[in-house]
Amino acid sequence: MLVDDSEADLLFTRIVLERAGGGFEVQTFEEASAALAYLRSDAPRVDLILLDINMPGMNGFEFLDAYESLPNVRRDRSAVVMLSSSADPADRERAMRYASVAGYVTKPLDPAAAAGLRRQAPA
Repeated sequence: MLVDDSEADLLFTRIVLERAGGGFEVQTFEEASAALAYLRSDAPRVDLILLDINMPGMNGFEFLDAYESLPNVRRDRSAVVMLSSSADPADRERAMRYASVAGYVTKPLDPAAAAGLRRQAPA
């Protein structure tokens, strides 16, 4: 799952993931609240969530607050990796304090980082 308010970033990240192989099936959301609604539904399991920080409406940290309050059955087999344009160490530190966050990658996603994302998802 990709959650990012930038249509261009969503497209670029999707292309990089597809070229990295590994059979990524990508679901995209331009609004964090829509992604959260999807996760609250009876939708199929999501292994990995790539989450931007700076978004209008609900930002990445607000999404994480809501996400971590979901029942375990809706999130226990998912990993969140922050995919943000922010290289600020304070943002990285804040993100890594969330139990569900497995990593932090600075945009743009490069092929090596995309290949490594498969290891971030729970088995």
